[in-house]
Amino acid sequence: MIYFILNRICTKLKYTPQWRIHKRYTLLNFIEATLTMKALPVNIILVGLILVGLVSCSHDTRPLDMRVKEALTNRLNEYDVKGASAAIILPNGDIHRVCAGISHDTVSMKPEMLFAIGSITKNIVAALVLDLAEDRVLSLDDSLHKWLPPIRHVDSNITIRQLLNHTSGIFMFWDNQQLWDDLIKYRDSVFTPEVVLTYLKEPHFSPGKDFRYSNTNYLLLAVIATNATHSTLSAEFRKRFWQPLDLKNMYLSMEEQIPQNQLAHVWGDNFEKDGSNRDITFLPRASHESITYGSSGVFSTAQDLAAWCKSLFDGKVLNPFSVEEMVQIGKGGFGLGIGLLNKGSLFGPKVYGHGGGNIGTTAFMAFLPEYDVSVVVMMNSYDVKHSRQLLDDIIDIVTDYLPE
Repeated sequence: MIYFILNRICTKLKYTPQWRIHKRYTLLNFIEATLTMKALPVNIILVGLILVGLVSCSHDTRPLDMRVKEALTNRLNEYDVKGASAAIILPNGDIHRVCAGISHDTVSMKPEMLFAIGSITKNIVAALVLDLAEDRVLSLDDSLHKWLPPIRHVDSNITIRQLLNHTSGIFMFWDNQQLWDDLIKYRDSVFTPEVVLTYLKEPHFSPGKDFRYSNTNYLLLAVIATNATHSTLSAEFRKRFWQPLDLKNMYLSMEEQIPQNQLAHVWGDNFEKDGSNRDITFLPRASHESITYGSSGVFSTAQDLAAWCKSLFDGKVLNPFSVEEMVQIGKGGFGLGIGLLNKGSLFGPKVYGHGGGNIGTTAFMAFLPEYDVSVVVMMNSYDVKHSRQLLDDIIDIVTDYLPE
């Protein structure tokens, strides 16, 4: 926390601490050790450290890519992660693609490599639903009974809006251990939405009464979108989004052929909980990929995902009213397919975004409205905490790099 405070103060003053560049963790370790000395007044220590941090600041004039590369490399070494890919799109449209580490063997991570973006897919599904609302194909206040047949443990009076903002109360299918057991047992099997919905249990609460994040919400939204368009999810993504925005490296798993030679290799234990960390890129995964349909099934490069994010907030995907609805943050820090990652203060800018994970990969997508910048970071390990720290590092660097 102290490191973060010092870092943000220096960023606000348009300086970068020398200790962050050269001996980043020496100061942090010193601070943590000092704060364990209960005989010293904590407030005095805090003030002293802030003064030391300010005095040790010096302007960093290095290129943006060099600074991001260093941050990625430092974190990969710290976390023992193989590789990472990042993309930043600045207000003038300049695209910065930075990679570090390896995909596999001696193959370096490359900007052209595809990652599963996991739950960031929800943002794209939400945009599709909002686009359909703009076309008056459906309304966000429609009840489920208008679009879906009766489903056990699902209240048909739930609205599309409540699915979008996770206030439906519907059970999260991942929370049923039997589902995990079956997807591991039948890795080559395709689990249709109808099958996945058989794993639902009693709802957590009545519609609109609380917030609880649930992949089930976005599985149902995907089904509603396909029912409303008489089309497939991938076809609607491509027609409405990928082609108009010239995004050539975004694919929906299970419905589209993902170029295997373009995949960033991913690492983990393949849900076997045996402590291993091996290349699991091409192991059977049909069960998991089909279960994630609508909630986390998209693959993308960092650059294309950053371009999607920038286009969305720059008004190239939806009209301003729809974007404004999307960022109306409610319970749980979520709006409609987007979250508030940082409220904005001395210690950081306002950040909208979404995180995601899939087999052996983690990703974050972020937009900084005060700077008109989009940032994406992906790594080939499932580790949400450390992926978020990578994102925060890059945001610090970008906001330090850009003029106020």
